Amino acid sequence: MRFKLNFRNLTVQVVIAIILGILFGHYFPAYGEQMKVLGDAFIKLIKMVIAPIVFFTVVNGIANMGDMKKVGRIGGKALLYFEIVTTAALAIGLIVVNLVKPGAGIDASAASGDISKYTEAAAESSHGIKDFLLGIIPDNVVSAMAKGELLPILLFAILFGLSLTAMGEKARPVTALFDKLAYAFFGIVNMIMKVSPIAAFGAMSYTIGKFGVGSLLSLGKLMGSVYITMAFFIIVVLGTITRVYGFSIFKFIRYIKEEILLVLGTSSSESALPRLMDKLEKYGCSKSVVGLVVPTGYSFNLDGTSIYLSMAALFVAQASGVEMTLWQQLTLLGVLMLTSKGAAGVTGSGFITLAATLAAFPSIPVAGMALLLGVDRFMSEARAITNLIGNGVATVVVAKMENEFHPDKEPETAETADNSVLPAAGTAGSLVKTTTNLG
Repeated sequence: MRFKLNFRNLTVQVVIAIILGILFGHYFPAYGEQMKVLGDAFIKLIKMVIAPIVFFTVVNGIANMGDMKKVGRIGGKALLYFEIVTTAALAIGLIVVNLVKPGAGIDASAASGDISKYTEAAAESSHGIKDFLLGIIPDNVVSAMAKGELLPILLFAILFGLSLTAMGEKARPVTALFDKLAYAFFGIVNMIMKVSPIAAFGAMSYTIGKFGVGSLLSLGKLMGSVYITMAFFIIVVLGTITRVYGFSIFKFIRYIKEEILLVLGTSSSESALPRLMDKLEKYGCSKSVVGLVVPTGYSFNLDGTSIYLSMAALFVAQASGVEMTLWQQLTLLGVLMLTSKGAAGVTGSGFITLAATLAAFPSIPVAGMALLLGVDRFMSEARAITNLIGNGVATVVVAKMENEFHPDKEPETAETADNSVLPAAGTAGSLVKTTTNLG
């Protein structure tokens, strides 16, 4: 059987770009560092359209339900699922880091690196319950849109959608307009995604050029522990959940492999948000569930970030020679249950949220975080991929809970989605079916 690569396929392009980025960063490190601008530019392009896409999708999703009780039921089930699964992720991280003890024998006082920008950002970020809840309410909608603040946008979109639902037939012209506007924004995403291999090349060139392959050796034990723990969480925890709800975690991962590769190249789960929404609707989830659960999950269902935070916090304690009792670790778990929920809305989320968490434990020196600077970039890829898969699974689970899962048109493999075409504006599938013609 003759194997032939389809170089027009996005998956092939991204894989080749990542390999070329690794080679370029290794052999030309100085130039590799300068390639960071390519990845940064791509992420900014994606962030440019996330706010309106989330707004239009959530508003239309709620308005099309036509039942406020149904909105509350789906939202309640999603939040309960998020809390249970992310708490399990935090607990698994703490258990593994206690067993492996990757920080034992490391002298944190010898760590070098400038962490002032992270500690200052953490100090400026409010992580108390009152401040967190107030932060969800925007000072004004335009400001929230301009800053791309996902939670305030989500709150306003929910209220707007509920208002349209209460209007009944009078709201139909508005929902029809929003459907066409969402179609236009997904068309923009379609154009942006064509340059994703260039972004993956730039981001990977920077990572290898800046830190080098050799920089992984000194903290390989922590990195290995984080990667293995996240793989365990995906295969065992999420795998068990998917089996209970009648689908396979491995088939699902294979279905969203292009989005995973995109996240691997850019180290940002946000870069795959529009395409993930598209793929989930094609997988069989209703538009309403996808529109409500996915954006909410990007703030409240950060499984990978939860694992990283629990392991990194205890790693710093171990490296600093701080012995934490079981009660102290349970307290740390409680703090992380709160701080991890706001991580997505903070620039450099993992590091800044970790600094804010350690601030609640004066016995652990925040300076020990300098140990993580060299490899944080590599671990960010693992947590972003875990976040992506976790949110995809959560959406399918909630859709099945609500009998809103109809896989009548489910493609057998991800490749079949590459051959789809843009739907006509105004059709039932026009909202989130425009980004798959990328192969």
